[in-house]
Amino acid sequence: MGRSFEYVILGGGVAAGYAALEFVRRNAASSQELCIISDEHFAPYERPALSKGYLLPRGAQRLPAFHTCVGSSDELLTEEWYNEHGIVLVLGTRVVAADVRGKTLLTSSGETISYKTLIVATGAQAMKLEEFGVSGSDARNVCILRDVEDADKLVGVMRSCPGGNAVVVGGGYIGMECAAALVTNNVKVTMVFPGKHCMGRLFTPKIAEFYESYYTSKGVTFLKEVAVTSMQRSAGKVTAVILGNGRRLPADMVVVGVGARANTGLFDGQLAMEKGGIKVNGRMQASDASVYAVGDVAAFPVKLFGGDVRRLEHVDCARRTARHAVVAMLDASGSVGDIDYLPFFYSRVFSLSWQFYGDNVGEAVHFGDLAPGGGGGGGAPKFGAYWVREGRIAGAFLEGGSPLENEAVAAAVRRGATVADVAELGRRGLAFATQATAGGKPTCAWHATVGVAAAVSIAAFACWYGWQAPYVLRRDF
Repeated sequence: MGRSFEYVILGGGVAAGYAALEFVRRNAASSQELCIISDEHFAPYERPALSKGYLLPRGAQRLPAFHTCVGSSDELLTEEWYNEHGIVLVLGTRVVAADVRGKTLLTSSGETISYKTLIVATGAQAMKLEEFGVSGSDARNVCILRDVEDADKLVGVMRSCPGGNAVVVGGGYIGMECAAALVTNNVKVTMVFPGKHCMGRLFTPKIAEFYESYYTSKGVTFLKEVAVTSMQRSAGKVTAVILGNGRRLPADMVVVGVGARANTGLFDGQLAMEKGGIKVNGRMQASDASVYAVGDVAAFPVKLFGGDVRRLEHVDCARRTARHAVVAMLDASGSVGDIDYLPFFYSRVFSLSWQFYGDNVGEAVHFGDLAPGGGGGGGAPKFGAYWVREGRIAGAFLEGGSPLENEAVAAAVRRGATVADVAELGRRGLAFATQATAGGKPTCAWHATVGVAAAVSIAAFACWYGWQAPYVLRRDF
């Protein structure tokens, strides 16, 4: 038994939803030629909600509220939407083998699904502590966070231990966002990671110091430059986490956020790989012309970085690469050019909200008040940094920016704004991006880049994520 489709999207994450919407808008008459295969039991949804609104103690978000594509202030694509447009959803189905040459996929039920064009949107899987020589991931109170099933387990464990102790292993995105959610739910949190500071791949030590101080004021304890070596268990649950320095941390629950690995296994030996992902060109096309790859699994050339190949794990990249792949896939003339993507990352926790654009290479030039508690008379903190490489802005970070300020910063990165004097850049700070001289008067340089759309989307999606819940805003920050 088998089925055949013109187009198949393998994977049911964020990228799949955005690809489907782009497909319908550009190829509505042929939408019945599209099939989406996902091992989850839900239509594609906005995964960032899982570490934000999903974990709120009151008014928590649940599906169908955050199906794609509400994250970009677009349509809400429920299962009914896919049915109405003739798109076949094959949910709760795992693909166990792929034959690129034969253009077939074999499911765990034994069905063969064939395609003419395939979009690989398999995303990434959370790394487990076993990969670092520590057992215990199967314990009932050890949590990861990649999908709804993981989030439901985390919520259940969290609610079972109010006032208890949580150990968060890892100081990156997942660790930081889950730690914020846990303390908001009245769980005491200790974060453990081997790096010198949190968000080590992105933050400078100075930026990290601000966030660590802020988290500490909320009750989070940081244990840095130390690794977990083992976990003590009793009756199927972890009761304590043992560190490399011999310290024992009592634990009612453990959240593991130690990185992710792209799901490329089905295509090993069949497609070219690079940077841990499937290597694609600027049209998101893999080494086999019938295959495209998008989102976390795709390693693609970034124009802004001189064509350097990058694999970017963030929701904005998933959305944009998915859309571009569909446009390229449906372009019979071959006129669609290479994707011109401005790398963009963001996070929002407590009353904080930061955005980053570009690349954190070169000299970091900080501006604003980064002192713990900074913000000017109790106001919201606003600070940032530029990264300057070869006399030009290569990247920029901004905490507390308005949509227009974020856009101005994005525009400075996009155009590679020239920096004549690094010291002067630090003194001008945000004004360097927001002001340009025209006839001696300052004017705003609002360029049509990713920034405005992203900032507006984040502001709109805050309601879906639950970021603006009144009980959060009323807290004394």
